[in-house]
Amino acid sequence: MARQRPEPDGNNPPSGSERATAQRRLFREPGTGQPVEPVAAGGAPLATRMRPRTLADFVGQDHLVGPDRSLRRAIDEDRLHSMILWGPPGSGKTTLAHVISLHTRAHVVAISGVSAGVADLRRAAEEARQRWALGQRTILFIDEIHRFNKAQQDSVLPHVESGLLTLIGATTENPSFEVNSPLLSRARVYRLEPLSDEEMASMIRRALADADHGLGSFHVKLDDKARAHLVAMAGGDGRVALNALETAVLAAAPDAAGARRVDLAAVEDALQRRALLYDRAGDQHYDLVSALIKSVRGSDPDAAVYWLARMLEAGEDPLFVARRLIILAAEDVGLADPAALSVAVAAQQAAHFIGMPEALFPLTEAALYLACAPKSNSALTAYSAAAAEVQRSGSLPVPLHLRNAVTGLMRAMGYGQRYRYAHDYPGHIADQQHLPDALAGRRFYEPSHEGQEASLRARIDAPEAASAPGEEMHLPRTD
Repeated sequence: MARQRPEPDGNNPPSGSERATAQRRLFREPGTGQPVEPVAAGGAPLATRMRPRTLADFVGQDHLVGPDRSLRRAIDEDRLHSMILWGPPGSGKTTLAHVISLHTRAHVVAISGVSAGVADLRRAAEEARQRWALGQRTILFIDEIHRFNKAQQDSVLPHVESGLLTLIGATTENPSFEVNSPLLSRARVYRLEPLSDEEMASMIRRALADADHGLGSFHVKLDDKARAHLVAMAGGDGRVALNALETAVLAAAPDAAGARRVDLAAVEDALQRRALLYDRAGDQHYDLVSALIKSVRGSDPDAAVYWLARMLEAGEDPLFVARRLIILAAEDVGLADPAALSVAVAAQQAAHFIGMPEALFPLTEAALYLACAPKSNSALTAYSAAAAEVQRSGSLPVPLHLRNAVTGLMRAMGYGQRYRYAHDYPGHIADQQHLPDALAGRRFYEPSHEGQEASLRARIDAPEAASAPGEEMHLPRTD
């Protein structure tokens, strides 16, 4: 008879002493058992020291952990399910996982998607199996889960599916694109939002008042303008705000009474420049490139160069920008100015050859050229119409005169017969049907009147078509 494992007791949330035990074992590496967090308070940044330990202290994300929200109830009742915490940097993903670990009877193991491998996952699963036999659940927290490749994610899947591991993944990237569908289907996705200005201000006030973990012992006097600038420049990232605040406070000299005054200049110096809200792997990455594309498409060179600068100054890969400009040249400038594609390709090659910071010159030149060029999306609309027709009508037969006759049998069947070689006719245009019979006369390409494409329209609309002397065509045609 198979041995029955004890069921983990999840009916009641852990007591205070149990939470203390949970805190001592919080975030241990698989195999070694070494704690990952918390860091010794003396050497940890302010953002880490101020990390809340209860949901009551958690700032922001009321839509997830506010009263009567489903995730809040799951945490309070210790009935956790696999989940993906998706949000921008500094929105509280790791902090929420930290709070969860203090509210659960389960053993929490944390690994990083940057440094962990399949061997670490296997070890975590094996240790979880041992705890399972003793009646204890295991929560596996994977920070930056989007950094795991398909094989690594696949190795987690069977353990999540069986219930051996409860997965909590944290990511700044859209999980629809970065987490495998089978794994994603077994987890709930919770979207964390950037902290609001009010939430950021509340976090700053707490840090200034907390003498044990925060900056309360420094008796800080933070100017209103400095506070407002700190909130604005952090861009909803609580980690940026707190760590910049600590830098400014430590740099300020105490006055005769022992207080430290932090003014606007001190905060500006701590931040150095605006803390640009930009994650090369997250949604902001796509928001900014979308703004660049739409500005170029809208023929606004000033907006185009602004969004380009936003991306490059934030550290975007210049070759990513170059690739987007190449696509833009073909999709949105198109046949109105065919040279635009050459300009964009040349910019990509130059950026690859010289690198940053000089790569900004060819990229700026290309962005401005494309923004000022005449626009046509006729290539896109033509292909879209043709693709839609292919989906509608399926695999229509190729007309016999267009088929390739490479054998005697094919020629006997009429392949290639009565095909007209265009260069033998005036204007190099042969008046013959090139579409399947069912689509004869159908028009997919509609040239615009913009730029050089206007001349293409004239050629298409008034072809100098002719038949060879003494030759007739009896193929269906609709004018």
